[in-house]
Amino acid sequence: MAAGIVDFIAVVVFAVGVPLAAHAVAITGGTAAGAIAAASQVAVAAHPSIVVLGDSLSAEYGLARGTGWVALLRQRLAQTGSNYDVINASISGDTTSDGRARLPAILARAHPAIVIIELGANDALRGIPLAVTVENLQDVIARSRAAGAKVLLVGMQIPSNYGPDYTQKFRMLYPQLAQQTRVALAPFLLEGLADQPQMFQADQLHPIEAAQPRLLDNVYPALKPLLTVRRQ
Repeated sequence: MAAGIVDFIAVVVFAVGVPLAAHAVAITGGTAAGAIAAASQVAVAAHPSIVVLGDSLSAEYGLARGTGWVALLRQRLAQTGSNYDVINASISGDTTSDGRARLPAILARAHPAIVIIELGANDALRGIPLAVTVENLQDVIARSRAAGAKVLLVGMQIPSNYGPDYTQKFRMLYPQLAQQTRVALAPFLLEGLADQPQMFQADQLHPIEAAQPRLLDNVYPALKPLLTVRRQ
């Protein structure tokens, strides 16, 4: 089982994976050992920071440490001269409610310049009403902004076996919320991968290491305009 990321108040969240149709995302939980190993993330950043508040898709579920898209983002920022620290505050299994509960402590400790929100798929997996998901994401966006951070919302989609009405409403909640709150949007984290089973782990839920650059490429164009700090 892959390691999750410890949150900033030392509460580790565990979640049990539930089988789902191909390409549903963001299930199963982290381990205490992995959370402790990631505890260095909680140090106050020496430079302006980017916090990634996500679930297993951002927490390197089933991957070697340092190979997920968030780690690749850290590398790309260094290569392009963008002077940001990247803090991965993602925990496998997190719902939007979990992220909302953890956020105040994260903001207080990290004082991020940018918050990337990659949450919501577990809400669908657990049948959480869309109104609750929207309310949670609205609160995460509002709190991040109140703390002085720019916000990037990462869109999710779910399989059609949830029913056409729910599937469409879930897909649309991200662009609608981004428009309503005027935050940046990366339309779909798994764009270009959902129809490629060879790019997923055996569970057919989580992308393999070779797919991680594509995840980053799906996020980076929306993030780039928010980057303002360059290395001197």
